[in-house]
Amino acid sequence: MSLIPSWAPNLHPLVIHFPIVLVMTAAVVDLVDVVFERSPWLRAATTTLYVAGAVSTVAAFLTGVQAGSTVLVPGLAHPVLIAHRTWALATMACCVVVAVLRLAMLRGEGARSRPRRILLLAIGLIALALIQQTAERGARLVYEFGTGVIAR
Repeated sequence: MSLIPSWAPNLHPLVIHFPIVLVMTAAVVDLVDVVFERSPWLRAATTTLYVAGAVSTVAAFLTGVQAGSTVLVPGLAHPVLIAHRTWALATMACCVVVAVLRLAMLRGEGARSRPRRILLLAIGLIALALIQQTAERGARLVYEFGTGVIAR
């Protein structure tokens, strides 16, 4: 018995939305925290969202690499697939860095300083921009080229 539904060619389409939602939510909560200077529990919640986002980007990247060998990739889609993989690698690396930095700064007086919080927000927004670029290329693969619509 397979854990993958019959309509899914592989695990990738089942996990790719988690990093998008988690990092987007983390960035919004982070922005609220920086602008309105909310309580420390909000910072902890944001860190948790970024850590979960980082873990999900790793899962999305690994399942995406595996997915590339299980679906039909039309010839014209190969440059987009390579760009998607490159952006995904950069996104994963950035999200892991954001998570590690946030975990490191969660404790202590420095974590509450406004300049550090603004810096962390800026890095989180960069991660969000990377996610958007990665998702754009992934969407092109599916909706423009039909990649993953028909399994090999």
